[in-house]
Amino acid sequence: MDGTVLVADDDRTIRTVLTQALTRAGCRVHATSSLTTLMRWVEEGKGDLVVSDVIMPDGNGIEMLPRIRALRPGLPVIVISAQNTIMTAIQATEADAWDYLPKPFDLPDLLGRAARAMESGGRHARTASAAPVREVIEAPEDGDLPLVGRTPVMQALYRLVARVMNAELPVLITGESGTGKSLIARALHDFSDRRAQPYVLATAQDLGQGDPGAVTALAARARAGSLVIDGLGDLDPAAQGRLVRLLDQLDDEGPRVIAIADGGLAPALEAGNFRQDLYYRLGGITLHVPPLRERIEDIPLLADHFLARAGRETGQVRSLSPAALELMRQYEWPGNVRQLVNIIRRLVITGQEAEIGRAELEGALRGNPVVASPGEGRHGETLAEAVGRHVRRYFELHGDDLPPPGVYGRILREVEGPLIEVALEYSGGNQARCADLMGINRNTLRKKITDLDIRVTRRRKLM
Repeated sequence: MDGTVLVADDDRTIRTVLTQALTRAGCRVHATSSLTTLMRWVEEGKGDLVVSDVIMPDGNGIEMLPRIRALRPGLPVIVISAQNTIMTAIQATEADAWDYLPKPFDLPDLLGRAARAMESGGRHARTASAAPVREVIEAPEDGDLPLVGRTPVMQALYRLVARVMNAELPVLITGESGTGKSLIARALHDFSDRRAQPYVLATAQDLGQGDPGAVTALAARARAGSLVIDGLGDLDPAAQGRLVRLLDQLDDEGPRVIAIADGGLAPALEAGNFRQDLYYRLGGITLHVPPLRERIEDIPLLADHFLARAGRETGQVRSLSPAALELMRQYEWPGNVRQLVNIIRRLVITGQEAEIGRAELEGALRGNPVVASPGEGRHGETLAEAVGRHVRRYFELHGDDLPPPGVYGRILREVEGPLIEVALEYSGGNQARCADLMGINRNTLRKKITDLDIRVTRRRKLM
């Protein structure tokens, strides 16, 4: 890799790591903690690539992108951010960032993206929309979207949403109940070029089972906005047929159709209860929202988010004890994110102590499906089967594209972190004992603890 990279981040450690890695890869690096300095370098014509954080002491990295584009149209920018929300991914895409990576990022992955960015000569990597790129979009008034996640499956979903946001194609959103499918649909509308037009949400009942004009009337209400069909799998054959005809008749002046289906449509298709031609018309862009049990590492982020929101609403500030958080990570969450937010809200309203303990959480979960048994995955699947399911879903989320290079390292990191955390827990936090248990050198274990940002506590798990 040859070229000059401009790095802007207020974290000295990240600047050092990126400078060392990019230099070893053959690049020249200018690093700064100031957006003012970065913009001076850009104006002076320095750099073949910019790698910039979002939140900086003297400004917002995403808000600088239009200015960089005006000064140096061919200069690619990779945005990195600790704000692991769908809004950050969309804002970066809308501001014409070449790519977006959440923190903590995988270093080999970033180096691979940097190489491709410089090889592209600044040509944009996205293929989603031919519409003119707008300035950074504003968050909606209730912009507290609980679409939060740093796991690979969620970050891949965020990137895909950002890419297809303005594509002139119908969208099919699938996933279990409570995963946030309607929030994805709303984000597709609120951050798109159609956001000033109506957002019309229709259920199977609204489509007027037996009323031939219901679908057409809803489309007329939506005008050039978004017509969202919730409960696609519940449509009767007549309503399915009317929806097919509507899709065939829509032009550029009509609404974009976004369909939401609980679970998947495969069983209904196989049983002949859902029209294949409708599925093919809607399935050109499919977004699958993963269940909470497939994104366990996002639970602390989501819990903090919902605790803060409940605190603002009620005036009661509470936090989770480590034991309670561990129980949350073990639980199956059959109701997904919706169940998590309801449980947390209940705990905030009814609790007295500042900290939520394990016993209190167990009481709130009593009567719900039990926690997964140790060593078992969903419905008794083996560890290998569970890993295979997660890996397959990760590939499926990229649609027709392959994931970015570095899959091996990213997947191993996802498995390695929980393995070390659990081994440390059962070793009472004793690193020498844990290293012996795992069959690795103690120095290797220490390095992995640092690299994976694992918190070590001196406590033994009660058996």
